[in-house]
Amino acid sequence: MKKLSSIITFAPLLIALFAVPAQAEDIKAGDLVISQAWSRATPSGAKVAGGYLTIENKGSSPDRLVGGSGDVAGKLEVHEMTTENGVMKMRSLEQGLVIEPGKTVKLAPGGYHLMMFDLKNPLKQGDKVPVTLEFEKAGKVTLSLDVQAVGAQAPGGDHGGHMEMKKSPDHSGGKM
Repeated sequence: MKKLSSIITFAPLLIALFAVPAQAEDIKAGDLVISQAWSRATPSGAKVAGGYLTIENKGSSPDRLVGGSGDVAGKLEVHEMTTENGVMKMRSLEQGLVIEPGKTVKLAPGGYHLMMFDLKNPLKQGDKVPVTLEFEKAGKVTLSLDVQAVGAQAPGGDHGGHMEMKKSPDHSGGKM
């Protein structure tokens, strides 16, 4: 009987360790298919977070992601991160992000992404964060970002061997 109670005690732990995280369902909006919507967990006090997803345009004309909103943040913008001469630069895409017909655009760390400003609460791993994206033709589309681990590089918590960036308290390279 003791052996059985040990198995029952550890069963939930084993299930949690080996379970594959649930992935967001594909969302269809007009000619667009949106998949793999996710974000990263944020530390307490963080005021910004990124959102990532894949958009496929199955139509014959372009559409444009022009912005979005969500109760989790005061503001949501479409951004692009680039590296020029070894310097990382991030900018808002004021005209939005075009999704050409027959093409797929991936919003991922280090490239195009959603930028959520003025977070009202930290994003916690395992949460689903509802946001509404706005497209020029497909209109408003509500979906949930699956919150992955801090530093995740893809849905499912893959760190992918990429460097995790940290900002020092004085922003000038001082020690944390």
